[in-house]
This record gives sequence, structure tokens and C-alpha cells, in this order.
Amino acid sequence: MRVLVVGSGGREHTLIWKLKQSPRVKQLFAAPGNAGIAELAECADIGASEVRRLADFAAKRGIDLTVVGPELPLTLGIVDEFESRGLRIFGTNQQAAILEGSKVFAKRLMKKYKIPTGFFQTFYRVEDAKRYIQDVGAPIVVKADGLASGKGAIVCQTVKEALDAVKIIMEDRVFGDAGEKVVVEEFLSGEEASFLAFTDGETVLPMASSQDHKAVFDDDKGPNTGGMGAYSPAPVVTDEVHRKIMEQVMIPTVKAMAAEGRPYRGVLYAGLMIKGGEPKTLEFNARFGDPEAQPLLMRMESDLLPVLEAVVDRRLHEADIHWRPEPAVCVVMAAGGYPGAHAKGKAIS
Repeated sequence: MRVLVVGSGGREHTLIWKLKQSPRVKQLFAAPGNAGIAELAECADIGASEVRRLADFAAKRGIDLTVVGPELPLTLGIVDEFESRGLRIFGTNQQAAILEGSKVFAKRLMKKYKIPTGFFQTFYRVEDAKRYIQDVGAPIVVKADGLASGKGAIVCQTVKEALDAVKIIMEDRVFGDAGEKVVVEEFLSGEEASFLAFTDGETVLPMASSQDHKAVFDDDKGPNTGGMGAYSPAPVVTDEVHRKIMEQVMIPTVKAMAAEGRPYRGVLYAGLMIKGGEPKTLEFNARFGDPEAQPLLMRMESDLLPVLEAVVDRRLHEADIHWRPEPAVCVVMAAGGYPGAHAKGKAIS
């Protein structure tokens, strides 16, 4: 098989690394890839958001399966474009990707279908959001509605920080159009965990548990990033907590999306807060986590390719995954200044 992986980060490097171990994969491509990926696959100079060019490339090069890493091309409809051309692709379609693409949609879905999450309000006007924050006080969490590369959720310990967060998101538009609306939600204490599962819209096949650390500095200090590191398994996800997550979050969410006319196929990733053995959902992502994919795929003993195919072909009930018992960890290196303004293109030595 000839397989294309879309993206250019550590997550995509790990996907390439894992797929290369499959005996049925004869040739690997990445678009755009990176220097590390280039040692394992042929890289094409096509951006991850250039949906039509990617589909043209897949058709021209006879790609048998495309695997999408980042969230942006999913929300832009890459799966819809590929499927309209009869090209096989793993990922959520545009209608389903809204689960990650809009925090407002996700929170309203959880409320409607009684999926455990924190209390929240949504706001379209700066003045209304600020008035609400002054009424309820802090700590509180302010979230941009749209995609913000994992940086759009701001945990605020004081009312001033929360008011500043509204200004940054809605007035200064540091996240662009993602800041047209905000979700203001209660601050949940506890321990975070990441729970990822494969789903074909009916069967939900969980991956091993993991935990990422979003704060830029040690001891969970500083602003949130896309993730400074992750490990698997996450001790906080006991067998009993695992059962509750599947029964209260993962399976109900897949059923809810189907009921909304948005059948969900791909990876469902729930960001959770766990306290006293009870999970609450912070957010959903519509793809492999980064950096969670790195330790998860390191621990995955089974061949990844048949699982991806089972999702695409809607026969995930036939699949099974075996995990290595050894834990795995990923540590992220980032340029100084990240997640704020920082230099790019520096050589790694």
C-alpha cells in the first residue's frame, strides 16, 4: 500500500514511524512533512490546509490511504473532498469536525445529551461576557470558540485576568475569527487526562490512557500551550474511571453526533478533568493528540494500518488493539517565547 500522512509535527512523525512497521505499507508520503519525517518518507511540498492540492497529489500518486494529523484540514473539509473523488482517507468529515472546531457547539451538545461537563455560558458580545464574569467571580475559564492551536483556553485566577482574557480573544482577536464567540465556564479542579478512541460511528475502540501537560513551565505554571509533554498510561485513569469515561462520555458522544446528523468517524479525543473518580469533559478534539500520539503509538503493539482501515470501512467491531505494558513519555522542545511571539526556523543541534 501507498500511504500519505498529512501534517508536519511530532504527531505525524510518530504516525509515519508506526505505519512504516506495517508489512503491507510499501511506500510512505508526507505533506508537507519535516526534516525528521524525510528520513522515513517522501515529503511533498504541500501545506496541510491545501485540501485540493492534497487530493490531486493523492490521485496522481495512487495513494491507497491518507491519514490526517492536524485539525485544520479536517475543519476545512479534507475528508469530504477526498471522499467525493473516491479516495480513501482516515479522519472526521467537516460536519463531525465541528466538535473540535466550535467550543460552543461542543458544550451545547454535552448539555443536550447530558455528557458530564462544567457549567458554562456562551457570549457573542464583549460587554455581556465581562458583565457575567464580574457577577460570578473567579477562578473561571475563558475559551475562544474556534481553533487556536491548543492555546484558546485561558484559566483565570482573578476577575481581572478573566476580563483581560475576553479582551485578548474578542477585541484584540489574537486568535483571529476563532474569537468571534467565547465560552465562559466554571473552573474544574482535579487531575487532567486525555482519553482517545477510534470510532467508525458505531463501535468505539479505546486507546490506552494518557496525560499531557499544557502549561509552558514546570509545575503547571505559565500560559497554556499545545502541549509540552505527555505520558501513557495515566495512573488517574483506573479501570473504574476508564469504564465511566466510556459509558458516560465516549459512547454517548458518538451516539449524540449520529443523532445530530453528524456521524463521527476517526479519532475521538476527550480532554477530561477527573476528581474523586468522576470524569468531566473539558473539550473534544477530532484527531490524534499532539503530543499524546507519541507515547500512545510507542506503546501500541498492534499494527496501526488495519485499525485505520477498519474505521474507514466501518467494520471497527472486527478490530482489536494490544498495548505494551511499559510506560512511554514524550518531552517537547520549543523555541524561547512560545506560546507567545517566538523565533522560527532555528536549527536544532
